[in-house]
This record gives sequence, structure tokens and C-alpha cells, in this order.
Amino acid sequence: MTVLDAVVVGSGPNGLAAAATLARAGLRVRVLEEQSTIGGGARTLTGAELAGAAPAPDEPRASFPVIGSDRATGAELRFDLCSAVHPMAWASPFFRAFGLAERVELRTPEVSYAQPLDAVAGPGEPRAGLAFHELDRTVDGLGADGAAWRALIGPLADRWPGVTALAMGDKRSLATPSTAGPASSRSLGREAAEALRAALAFGPGLLEQGTGLWNRRFTGDVAPALLTGVAAHVMSPLPSLASAGTALLLGALAHGPLGWALPVGGSGVIVDALVADLLAHGGEIETSRPVRTRSDLPPARAYLFDTAPRVVSQVLGDRMPPRSAAASRRHRFGGGAAKVDLVLRGPVPWSVPDVGRAATVHLGGTREQMAAAEAAVAAGRHALRPVCLLSDPAVTDPGREIDGLRPLWTYAHVPAGSERDVTEDVVGQIERFAPGFRDVVVAARCVPAAWMPAHNANYVGGDIGAGAATMRRMLAAPGPAGMRWDPYATGADGVYLCSAATPPGPGVHGMSGWHAARRALLREFEIRRPPDLSP
Repeated sequence: MTVLDAVVVGSGPNGLAAAATLARAGLRVRVLEEQSTIGGGARTLTGAELAGAAPAPDEPRASFPVIGSDRATGAELRFDLCSAVHPMAWASPFFRAFGLAERVELRTPEVSYAQPLDAVAGPGEPRAGLAFHELDRTVDGLGADGAAWRALIGPLADRWPGVTALAMGDKRSLATPSTAGPASSRSLGREAAEALRAALAFGPGLLEQGTGLWNRRFTGDVAPALLTGVAAHVMSPLPSLASAGTALLLGALAHGPLGWALPVGGSGVIVDALVADLLAHGGEIETSRPVRTRSDLPPARAYLFDTAPRVVSQVLGDRMPPRSAAASRRHRFGGGAAKVDLVLRGPVPWSVPDVGRAATVHLGGTREQMAAAEAAVAAGRHALRPVCLLSDPAVTDPGREIDGLRPLWTYAHVPAGSERDVTEDVVGQIERFAPGFRDVVVAARCVPAAWMPAHNANYVGGDIGAGAATMRRMLAAPGPAGMRWDPYATGADGVYLCSAATPPGPGVHGMSGWHAARRALLREFEIRRPPDLSP
């Protein structure tokens, strides 16, 4: 019987990052994927394929045709299944080592992200916060709060390599090497020093924006709303340390060398690059291969799971120590996201036209309005005006528009396990800041939070972060083995967890897979020098 070196369960970006790293080290690697297509949350599908990716409600409440039924409803358009915008595509230490920016075309919009607000005093002028790629333009547009924005975000943007190494590390060491190859003690010392300087700049902002002090810096409502929109990429009550950390990291990268990049062709091209490298180095991929028990696993020296922690204990059964199995069952999931894809016959008619220069728009109004909406979701209620995220990929990638039709990517925060079709909620939030939006909608399709696991088993209850967004989880990330020094270990020999449930947490960055793979190389194969990943 052939014994593989390593088996990776799950083909999301972390699983593929782990597999590519192991294959580059000369190991025989096989990836097992439950779905018929690979990529997890980073897949890009046509409208016709989207219709089969996950079931939709039997009786949609929305008054629009369903996407993909024919050419007139976007069957040929390309839709990103979960992730759409990728600040980490150029900033992640793994992707920098992998040379992703050399393998795929990344484009940055003039405005990294925008936050429209209601007009003041009834029929006043519409307003919006705009995070330009250039920090100076952002500061100029924020008026009296511009200096406060520069003081908070500017030092982090200047130190983005250190900030990224700090945020994307395993939370057990000060610095994450910027390349996968051998590094001198001098270069590692420089990176550690840079990470320390970043920590000194990051810490005070984190404590301020993650606590009740978060309003002390700003005098108006545009700048705090602009920052809160970024914080809402994490589903948690506001303020919180977890959401603040995300806001500061992504806010800094918005003003970095490549801003909030979008890959030309959609998120799936990132998956394609990882798959091509894996296959070129002897790796194998099997789709439609669910793993439920140990009998579903081919013999191998090491196993890496890009899954929720509980899956590891379910598969391993009594091979997993009881304490570790109990810890995996205690893994707590967070709030849900309901996805709404739309087909438009033209750009969104924003009240503030400059909002249309951003590929990413956060919808929810002021900081106070967004905090109230997130509090409702945390309490298990649907917000009257939910926090919504929107991406318009045709802003940077005109090729995503076909025959005058373009895709629009959105999701809304909802209670975990919600079965609500939120199409009308999302359309209403967009219409709030873009009157006449409904008239440009050609077709729509909602996947409620409860249905999200149908296309990605890690999204339990619609939690696209694979776990409750708490600072304890992001720092300790106990995983199946409970509180321990190594959050990627499972307690079972030769078995590792490499999903977003481990540090550094959610996002398309490949870091969890990279961290876990390097541990497996050392412990299972005595390979001390990580492989070169460059193209």
C-alpha cells in the first residue's frame, strides 16, 4: 500500500498554502476536497455555476429574477463566492514569499474603500468618507479630523511590513520571516526589531479603538464612521479589540504600496496560482472527496486539516486525546453573514459620485448606527439596517462587465443560523445612499447564513470567520488541543490544524497553512530549512 507523505483536508487558501509548501519540500502531497470545485472561500464562479454552488431559499422574497437562469441574468458573469478584495494578496508574508504579485495581476482602485453617510438635517448634501490609496488625500478629505487620522494610521502605514508580520504571525514569536527560504540572524533581527516598533505603534491605537475610548480622537462623524466600516470586517460587537485590530491593520494596508488590491479575473486566480504550483511540484488534488472518518483518509505520515476544529475530533475519533477532543467541541462560532450577489445594468448611482471610485464600500451609516446594528446581531436579532459590505469589481477590472452587465458582491451581518433572505435588506441599504439603485438591478441571488455551509463546511451558521471574533481567540486560538504553546497541534501525533481557526485568523493570506506546514516539516520529516516558494 502506498503511503503518502502528507494529506491536506480542505482546499481553501490555507490548505493550498500548506500543500504547496510541503510539495516544494519534495514531499508527496494529496489534497482532499469535499466540494466539486477547489478554493473554499476564494472561488470564483460564473453565474450559471453559482446557481449550483449552494441552495437558495425555495421562495425568495426579493422581486428580482434569479442570477444565472440565462444570459440576460448574468449567466456568463464571474462572481466571487466569498472573498473579493485582497489587501493580503501582496502584504501577506506567505504570498510575498510565494511571489503571488508576479503570478497574478493585482489592481488597486484610486479609493481603497468608502463609507457613505446620510445627509445632515434632512435634505442636506450627501456625505461620504473616502480612504484614498494616498494617505495625504484621505487626510485632506477628512477636514478637522484629518490630522487625527494621520496620527493614528500614518505610523502604521509607514511600518506596514512590521505591522503585517506582527498581525500575521503565529502569536508565539515576534516576527514572521518575510521569505520562506533561509534567513540570516541579522535579517531576522531586523525583522524582529521592525515588528517591535510596529507593536509599539499598534498597541496604543488598539487599546483606544477597541474600548470605550474609541471616540476621544475624532470631533466629527465621518472619520470614525470610515474606520468603523473597516472594523466591521470582523463580526463582533463594537467596539472590541478584535475589530479594532482588524481596522488598524487593514486601514494601514489601504495606504500601503498596493492598497486594497483586487485580482484581475476574480479571487479564483489566486487559487489557480496555488494549484498550478502544487501540481508542478508533484502534488495531487481529489475533489468530491468528503472526509468523515479515519477510513476516508489514505495512509500518510502527516495530516493537515483546513477545517473547523471539531472536524478533526470527529474524523480521528478515539485517536484524539479526550482533553483535546473536548476542547475542539467547545470551539465557539460567531455571527453569520448572508451573501447577496446582484447583476447590474450599470454602475451604482451613488449620491456622492466619488464613492463609485472605490471597489469596496461599507454600508451602515455612522459609527453609532453601525454599533447599534452589530449589537442587535450579537443579541440574536436582525438589525433594521444591517451592516453590509459591498464590492464592485468592475471598478478596477472592466473585464468583469459583459454586454453591459456587471456583478456586484455584497453580504449582510445577521444572527448565526439565520434563514432570512436579506436581498431586500441589502438593496434597501444601498438605495439609502444610492437613490435609484433598484432600477439598475437586473437579477439577484441570496444565500442565507444557514445555507452557507452548503458551499463551505467551515462556515457554520454563516460564520465566514470560522470562529467567534474575540481577541483571546486571535491570540491564543486554542484549537483542538486547548490552551497550549502550539495552536496548530491537535494532540494527535502527526495531525495539524491549519484553518482560519488558528492564528492569525480569517482572511485570504495563507499564513495558517504556512505556519502549520513548517511545523510538520520540522517535526514529522526533520526538514529544518523551509523550502523556497518563489516563482
